[in-house]
Amino acid sequence: MKYLNEMPDDMLLDTPYRGEVRRFEYDTRTYDEGDDHPLHKGAWVYLPYGYDAERQYNVLYLMHGAFVNEDWWFKTFPETATILDNMIAKKICEPCIIVAPTYYRGEEKDKEAEYMAEHFCHELRRDLIPAVEKTFSTFAGGDVSEENLVKTREHRAFAGLSLGSMTTYRAAIYHNFDLFSWYGPFSGCCGPNGSRDEEVVRLQGALADAEKRGLPLDYLFCCNGDKDIAYAEHKEVMERVEKLCPQLVRGENYDFFTILGGVHDMKAWQLDLYHALQIFFVKKA
Repeated sequence: MKYLNEMPDDMLLDTPYRGEVRRFEYDTRTYDEGDDHPLHKGAWVYLPYGYDAERQYNVLYLMHGAFVNEDWWFKTFPETATILDNMIAKKICEPCIIVAPTYYRGEEKDKEAEYMAEHFCHELRRDLIPAVEKTFSTFAGGDVSEENLVKTREHRAFAGLSLGSMTTYRAAIYHNFDLFSWYGPFSGCCGPNGSRDEEVVRLQGALADAEKRGLPLDYLFCCNGDKDIAYAEHKEVMERVEKLCPQLVRGENYDFFTILGGVHDMKAWQLDLYHALQIFFVKKA
């Protein structure tokens, strides 16, 4: 696939083939050790134009960055849905369901954001995925037992921007590799407070463990702009991991796309999503 440094203009044009962005609420818990209590949370769910409850759809769980919430992708930036509508209408990607949740817990601010991002792994596995895939028509077929969610992992992806990119590593790859086989970290890996050495070890271990468990990686699609504040650490970590991990094969199940002139902003992240959806859920012959 040829990567672009700018979003094609026609992706931002209005189209009559509009999907629906629907509010979705579910019950979960904090899962904090010694302080576990119930929560009621919300997410936004994009349903493609012509959504049919009799059809099965792949699902992308798509995370925001720090200091915002689940509104980011579809409400703060409603043109995200327009891009998706055009991609699907022009058959650039297959229709899919996209879920935009949050790792934050309403007004609670007593935990570090990075803690919440990684700790989100419990809510993601035990509550969010089962609630979504019992409500909407996915390849899980309404059976949200852990056994079936693992069995249908090739129909599930996780991606995110900035701290959501870190969430992709920490909540999805490191803790829930058996539920996803497609990943899209957009802008960052360990963050300014993290250890690059530790991140290399964690990712190397996660990939080796997945291989031992017979859990193939369909694609790890990393993206960053060369002017992005998170570019240097993301690029270094992934270059080191690529050399160490035979599980990553450039162009087959892994790539690192650099946006020339790209910075840490929504323009870059929407472009990352545009490319990711041309890779996710596409099986090579």
